[in-house]
Amino acid sequence: MVTFLLIALILLGVVLTALIVFQTQNSGAGSVFGSDTTVYRTRRGLEKTLYQATIALSILFVLLTIVTVRLVG
Repeated sequence: MVTFLLIALILLGVVLTALIVFQTQNSGAGSVFGSDTTVYRTRRGLEKTLYQATIALSILFVLLTIVTVRLVG
C-alpha cells in the first residue's frame, strides 16, 4: 500500500511541476506583445482549466502526503 502511495506522489509531483511550468510559459507570452502583467484579467479556456487542475492536484498531493506519513510513521 505504501509503495503505491509513494509512486502516486512521485507521478503527482511530476505532473504538478509540468502544469506550473506550462502556466509560467503562458503568462510570459502576453508580455511579448505589450500587455501589462500588473493588470488583473480573467482566466479563460485552457488557462482556466490549467489553473483549476493545478489547485486540485495540489490539494490531492497534500492529502496523499499526509496519508502516506500517517501510514509510514
